[in-house]
Amino acid sequence: MKKMILIACIGLSLAACTATERGAGVGAATGAVVGGVATGNVRGAAVGAAVGGVAGALIGSVEDQPGQCYYRDRYGRRYIDRC
Repeated sequence: MKKMILIACIGLSLAACTATERGAGVGAATGAVVGGVATGNVRGAAVGAAVGGVAGALIGSVEDQPGQCYYRDRYGRRYIDRC
């Protein structure tokens, strides 16, 4: 029961955020879990949270721009253009 209440509170707290904030939050949480499991220490979890947060914010920022997508050119550079 406590787990369900905790999950509901987290879900409701993310409902009021913008897409960029939600992406950063979900990315940081996922990165922390993956980094902690992969390395088995707190430093790995912290690095995973930082990388996941930045990646999530980048992905979430595209959601704030309807009709915009990330693309890569043949040189590996990323750019945003219409979908």
